[in-house]
Amino acid sequence: MPGKKPAKAGAAPAVDSAYQNTDSGPGAAPEGGARGRARSPAARRAAAVDAAASALDHNAGKAAEYGEEGARCPYTGASVSPADPAAGASSLSESADSPKTGGPAAPGVNAADGRLARVRADPTGQPLTTNQGVRISDNQHSLKAGLRGPALLKDFVLREKITHFDHERIPERIVHARGSAAHGYFVCERALTDLTAAAPFAEVGKRTPVFVRFSTVAGERGSKDTARDVRGFAVKFYTDEGNWDLVGNNMPVFFIQDAMKFPDLVHAVKPEPHHAMPQAASAHDTFWDFVSLMPESTHMLMWLMSDRAIPRSFRMMQGFGVHTFRFVNADGESRLVKFHWNPLLGTHSQVWDEAVKTAGADPDFHRRDLWEAIDSGNPPQWELGVQVFTEEEAERFSFDVLDATKIVPEELVPVVPVGRLVLDRNPDNFFAETEQVAFCAAHVVPGLDFTNDPLLAGRIHSYVDTQISRLGGPNFHEIPINAPLAPVQNNQRDGMHRQAIHRGRAAYEPNSLGGGCPFQAGMDGFVSFPEPVAGDELRGHPEKFAEHYNQATLFYLSQTEWERRHIASAFAFELSKVTVPAVRRRMVASLRNVSDELAGSVAQRLGMALPDPLPRACEPPAPEVEVSPALSLTARPGDGGAATRKVAILVAEGVDARAVRALADALIAAGVVVRLVGQRIGPLSGEGEVLDADASLDNQPSVLFDGAIAPGGAAAAERLHADGRALEFLRDAYRHGKTLMGLAEGKQLFVAAGIEPDEADAGLLLVDGEPGNSAPLFLEALARHRHPERETDPPAV
Repeated sequence: MPGKKPAKAGAAPAVDSAYQNTDSGPGAAPEGGARGRARSPAARRAAAVDAAASALDHNAGKAAEYGEEGARCPYTGASVSPADPAAGASSLSESADSPKTGGPAAPGVNAADGRLARVRADPTGQPLTTNQGVRISDNQHSLKAGLRGPALLKDFVLREKITHFDHERIPERIVHARGSAAHGYFVCERALTDLTAAAPFAEVGKRTPVFVRFSTVAGERGSKDTARDVRGFAVKFYTDEGNWDLVGNNMPVFFIQDAMKFPDLVHAVKPEPHHAMPQAASAHDTFWDFVSLMPESTHMLMWLMSDRAIPRSFRMMQGFGVHTFRFVNADGESRLVKFHWNPLLGTHSQVWDEAVKTAGADPDFHRRDLWEAIDSGNPPQWELGVQVFTEEEAERFSFDVLDATKIVPEELVPVVPVGRLVLDRNPDNFFAETEQVAFCAAHVVPGLDFTNDPLLAGRIHSYVDTQISRLGGPNFHEIPINAPLAPVQNNQRDGMHRQAIHRGRAAYEPNSLGGGCPFQAGMDGFVSFPEPVAGDELRGHPEKFAEHYNQATLFYLSQTEWERRHIASAFAFELSKVTVPAVRRRMVASLRNVSDELAGSVAQRLGMALPDPLPRACEPPAPEVEVSPALSLTARPGDGGAATRKVAILVAEGVDARAVRALADALIAAGVVVRLVGQRIGPLSGEGEVLDADASLDNQPSVLFDGAIAPGGAAAAERLHADGRALEFLRDAYRHGKTLMGLAEGKQLFVAAGIEPDEADAGLLLVDGEPGNSAPLFLEALARHRHPERETDPPAV
C-alpha cells in the first residue's frame, strides 16, 4: 500500500527455484540451509556471488586515480576469491564433461588441440595483461604528456584495447543469424551396422559429443526469439572419424525444390530493401508475392502458419534432417534415410497473442529457457528416429523423395528410434562457441552420403563459402568449437588465422621428402557411394515434382480442430499485412487447392470474395495417405510430467504464507520452477511469516509462465483485486490456455478478472481445503501445457 514500508526479511528465504532464473531475483541473498534442507546449487551460487560482491562494496582505489602521485605509482586493483568456485563460472553446467568440452576451467589458469579445455581462461586471482602477456599497471587512463597534456601515440596498451574493441563484431549469418546453442552427447541405443558404417551408430551405448544450435531463420542477430518463423536445428557430431553436421529445421520440408531459388526466397522474406522493414517477419508483400507464384511452397506454408512456427521452447520442438540422405554399410550397400528428432518433453507451442506479448516482455525467451533448464540440471533430450527405405520402395511413392517439399508419411515408412540426444552443458562464451560455430551440410563421415536432391546439392557448396566470409578465411575449422576430435592431417598450410604449426618441408602429395605422409587412406577413408548416373545435362525437374498440394492437404486434414483454426488465423493475419490485393487474392486462390474450408475461412476473415482455384501444374495422383495423426502437435504430448514448467504464485502483503510455502514445496518437488510474483520484488509480510518475492507484475507478465496460482489471504486478495496488473495477468493467462488455480480468497481474483468457473475446464481449478492437497490436481493439468478447449471461433461478419 502507498506509504507502507517494505517488510524486513526474516528467517524465511525465497523459494529455492527463485535462484534458477536469469532475469530477476529475490530481494535478499539466500542463506544457508533452509528449514533443515541443503540449498539448491543455484542458491548456493547466488549466495557465493553475493558474498563476493559484498566484499567489494566500493571501488577502494578510485581516489588514487587522481593527482600526480597516483599517476606515477598506480595502485593494485582489489580482488576477492569466492568461497564457491561456481561464483566465477559462466554456468552451473560447466561440470558436465565430455571429450570435446573437458571439465571446468582451472582457477586462475589460461590454458590456451580440438579439446576445448586447452582454450578456457579463468581470471581468478590474476592481474590484467595485454594480449602479449604484459601486466597492465593502469586500466583507467590513457598515457598523456602531463596530467592535462595530449594523449601519446606510443600508448600501446590503449591502442591494443581500442583496436580489439573496434573489431569485436563479425558479419552475422545471412540466415539463421539469431541462435542459441549447447553442448551435450548422442548415445546410440540401437546399433545400425547392418545399415551404416557411421561411427555414432556403431554400438549400443556409444556416446558421441555434440554441439547443437537452434535458431530463427529470417531475423537478424538482435531480433526476437518468438517470431513466427522456421527454427534451425543443427547438430554437430564430433565423431571419432571426423565431424558430421546434420543441419536441419524444426519442419521436415522446405519452401523450394532447387537451390537455384534459395537467394530469391531469402531476398523475398528478408526486410524489403527500400525501407528495411519488417524485421523477423514474413507478413509483408514481397514474401507472399514470391510464394504465391511458387505453388511448391504451399506445403511448407501450412507448417509455417501452424503453431509449429511459434514453439513454446526449443526443448519442445521436433527437428528434421529435411532431405533424404544415404546410409552406406561396410559392404558398400546403400539405403535411403530421413532423420527425425523427437523431444521427450513433447511438442508444445504458444498462441499468437502470447508470442507477440512474449516478444515485448522478453525477446530472449527461448534463449533464456534453454540456458536455465540446462543450468538447473534438467537437460533437454530428444529421441533420434530414422525412416529407412530402398530406392525401389521410393520409386513406388506418388511423390519424389528427392523433392524437399515432401515428407515420407510415417504410415508408409515408420520412424524407428535409434538413439538419444542430451544437452547438458551451456557454452562458456557465447561468441567463441555459439557465434563462431560453423555448420556445413557437406560435413559427413564414412557411412553417410548424399542423394541427388537439388536443394541439398546447393547447400553442400554454399555453407563453406559463407563461413569463409563470416569467419575471416579458410581456416575456420581450426576455431576450437569447430575443431574435430579426430586428428587432422593434410597439406593445407597457409591462409588467414592459421593455428597449427606444421613440421617438415613437404606440403604436397605424393611426396618422398616427407616419407609419403600424409598418405591417402584408401578403403579406410570416405568412399562416395557409386550411384549410377546416366542422362542428358538439363535444367528442370522430374514430373513427380510438379504435384504441389496433396501433402499440404494431408497436413491440414491431420490437425485437430483448434490447430486448423490457428492455421486459418495465421494466414488471415499475414495476408492482412499485404498491401497489394492481387497478391492476397492469388494466395487465397492457391489455398483452394489445399482445402475449400481453409480458403473460405481465410477469405471471410479478410472480407474478400472467394477466388477461383489457381491452375495446377499437373493432374494430382491419388495420395497413399490422407490423414496422418503424427503431423499434429498433440501426437507427442511428452513424458506426462510438469518438470521445468514455470509457475507464478501471486503474492502481496497479507497473503496466506503457509499455503504459498506448501504449494511451492510440492511443485518444486515435481521439478516445477516456482516464482513468487508480487506487486514489487523483495520481502513482504504474509500470514505467519515473511516471503521474498523474486519477480513482479511489471517484470514478469503471465506470458512468461506456464501456469499461475492465486493463494488465499484476505488482505492480499484485496490488494491484488485493486491492482489492474494482477487482473490482466490472470486474464492473459486464461486467454492463452494456461493452467490456473485459485485458493480460498484468491478465487475472488478470477471473478474480478471476468473468468467464470467452468467445470468442463480442466485447466481452471478453483478449490478450497488444504493447499498441499491441490498440488497434484494442478500438476496434472499443468502437464497438458495448454487448454485449447477455452478457445472460441471469431464472430462471423
